[in-house]
Amino acid sequence: MSVWSVKGPVRPRILLVDDEEEILVALEDLLEDQYEILATTDPLRALELLRAHPDVATIISDQRMPGLTGDQLLMRAREFSDARSILLTGYADLDAVVSALNLGQVQAYVHKPWDSDALRSLVGEVTQHCIAQRALQTEQALLRGLMDALPMGLVFSDAQGRCIRSNVRDEAAQDLNDELMHFPEVLRADVQQMRDNVRSTGQEERLVAEVLPDHDGGTVQRWHELSRLSLAWPQGVPTEDRWQVSMDRDVTQRVLMESRLRQADKLQSLGTLAGGIAHDFNNLLAAISGSLELLEDMVDLDETSSALVKNAMESAQRGAVLTRRLLQFGRPREARLAPVALQDLLPGLEALLVQSLKRRSGERSVACKLSLEDMPADFPAVWSDQDQLEMALLNLCVNARDAMTQGGTVSVSARVVGQKFKTLPPECCLDRAVAIDVVDEGEGMSPEVMKRIFDPFFTTKDVGRGTGLGLSSVYGFLSRSYGEIVVDSTPGKGTCMTLLLPVVRSDVVADRVADDEKPHSLKVLVVDDEAPVRMVTEGFLRHDGHNVAAASSLAEALTLTDEHGPFDLAVIDMRMPDHDGPTCAAILMDKMPELKVLFISGHTDAQSENAPLPKPFTQKGLQDAIWRLMQGANIT
Repeated sequence: MSVWSVKGPVRPRILLVDDEEEILVALEDLLEDQYEILATTDPLRALELLRAHPDVATIISDQRMPGLTGDQLLMRAREFSDARSILLTGYADLDAVVSALNLGQVQAYVHKPWDSDALRSLVGEVTQHCIAQRALQTEQALLRGLMDALPMGLVFSDAQGRCIRSNVRDEAAQDLNDELMHFPEVLRADVQQMRDNVRSTGQEERLVAEVLPDHDGGTVQRWHELSRLSLAWPQGVPTEDRWQVSMDRDVTQRVLMESRLRQADKLQSLGTLAGGIAHDFNNLLAAISGSLELLEDMVDLDETSSALVKNAMESAQRGAVLTRRLLQFGRPREARLAPVALQDLLPGLEALLVQSLKRRSGERSVACKLSLEDMPADFPAVWSDQDQLEMALLNLCVNARDAMTQGGTVSVSARVVGQKFKTLPPECCLDRAVAIDVVDEGEGMSPEVMKRIFDPFFTTKDVGRGTGLGLSSVYGFLSRSYGEIVVDSTPGKGTCMTLLLPVVRSDVVADRVADDEKPHSLKVLVVDDEAPVRMVTEGFLRHDGHNVAAASSLAEALTLTDEHGPFDLAVIDMRMPDHDGPTCAAILMDKMPELKVLFISGHTDAQSENAPLPKPFTQKGLQDAIWRLMQGANIT
């Protein structure tokens, strides 16, 4: 006989107690090949051994011993041990033995002298019973612990709905034998239907919504995933009469996450669609704005005509900015850091903010207030990505609008503060920052909500009104561009979101302002499949005194290289039908190792080493990009 432990099979342990050494020796000789033996002639010592070895399965004790009789010993042992017991008796105290049997203190008694086979068989039976009982108690304890710890409702019942075991219950219910009383009322009809269905199907699952009141007097929705299946035990019972188990999981967070992921997928799809449109749209804008700029330089316009051309050029540039903002909303890219003048950025952003903060029909209005009068002309530039900074401010303002259900004003202002950042690039001041405050008059946030506002997909808005990605994208942008964000919010009094951006050193700004010297005349190859854009780019370059050749494809560019090469610079569109920009550049640089390459793009998914000059671009923008490239700096 053996039992199993994690280390393998072990022999059961038994305790022998008899005041006569000869009896102990005889018992040990009889049982030592099957059991681990503890033996003593002292009943009190036996109690000590039993306390030291709680795994003792069986106690074999003499009845008549000095100081403590066998039945008294076993009675005291039962106070702290569940070991089974056998009494050995000769001719006396049979009344005490029978009394002990009747009281359940011993499982059997054996007369001296004993029959060896009979005693060995009896010890095996009693010991096995103890081991089985302990295993059952362990299983019961594990089951109870598991049921109590499960993060779900678990109910075992028979096929007629009578509860067998449960870890949940309706404390107000009278009939706890009815399994329905162990479920919330909103689930009971589904549970009853599933009980009937599972008799024939064997398994069923349902998703059920429960509407509950919240602490603000409104309602919240909780989602239950109900699973029910029939059990294969007891064996031989027909399927329709088998026991069943029901599981009630709270899957509210999973359902909300799935909904927000669907919203995020919609945004991703929007970004993909916008990316395809943006390239063609920006090509049109590049052709329009570039042609107008060249026309302005080529034709002597009167005051009215000049104003109309300028208005058209500004409108084209606003269209380009709007396209970039749409792309950034749908498909964020890595930050391209450079000095950003807030006194130029914020006024241009005002119209977009005012439009974005408009409420739906019937909702309280929200106003946008930009405090620009306190910003002097020499307000320090910040080190950031202008497009992504605009998107971050737009996200914060939209969140502020949604927090003001009763209407109000969103205020945006900027100030210089002392601030030490953890890490900074060499272009930035070590102890100064610009703080941009976005302040609302809304409901404010509790400390619990404030701890999670930057978690992806976390939102307090209704499904369909927010994805939980706005603030997390702001946080991610700032983390990648050396900035920080500080939140100050009080329930009922509104929220202030403060962006902290590093200040650019004045000498860095001065160096960039001084970099207005044009590079000497270059031999430039323009490769763009869009004829209007190619014409504008060629016009800008010729106007600056460069020697220019233009091609619509890689094949044509290679022909021009053979005829007129080598070139100093190639201006290449990133997206063309036959070969994309990087492919064209690699092939051309293989023929002309000294060639510098400037990419231009209406939109690109790739992050190249030299970031593309976005379309539409001005003549000054193209000049600056070429100057920085020829000086060996990356385009930002």
